[in-house]
Amino acid sequence: MSGYATTTDDRVAGPITARTILLGFAAGVVSVLVFHQGTVWLLHMAGQVPNAPYGLRPIPPFGVPQIVNSCFWGGLWGIVIAVLLRRLRVPDLLFGFLFGAVALGLTNWVVLPAIKGGAFFAGGDLRRMAITVAIVGTFGWGVALILRGLRNRF
Repeated sequence: MSGYATTTDDRVAGPITARTILLGFAAGVVSVLVFHQGTVWLLHMAGQVPNAPYGLRPIPPFGVPQIVNSCFWGGLWGIVIAVLLRRLRVPDLLFGFLFGAVALGLTNWVVLPAIKGGAFFAGGDLRRMAITVAIVGTFGWGVALILRGLRNRF
C-alpha cells in the first residue's frame, strides 16, 4: 500500500495524477448533464424553478450556450472534488453532497452576485437558497458517485 492510509470506504489516499484530474473533470461534466440538470428538470416540472434544463442561452463574455458553460465549470469543480477525495479520509458520497451544497452554494450566493451585481444570499429568499442547495448538492453527490464507479481508475 506504499504507506498510504486507507479511507472509510477502502479508497487509498495517494498522489494526484493527470488521471485523477481528467477523471475529475469528466465526472464533473457528466454530473452536470445527469444529476445537476436532472434536478433542475425535476424542480422545473414541479413548478419550483422557471428555467428548463439544458439551457442554450448565450453566456457572456464568450457567448457559449448556458449548458456548455455549466459543463465547463462543473468539470473544474469535479477536479476539486476528485483531488479532495483522493487526499481526504472521508465518506465520499456525503462529502460530495456537502461540498457541493456548501462550496457551490456559497459561490452562488456570494461570489457570483459580487461579480454580476446580484443580491447576496439570494436576497434572503430561503426557498431559493434551498433550491440552490438541492441542485449543487446533487451535483457534488453525482461527482462522488461517478468517481466511486471509477475507483480502480481514479
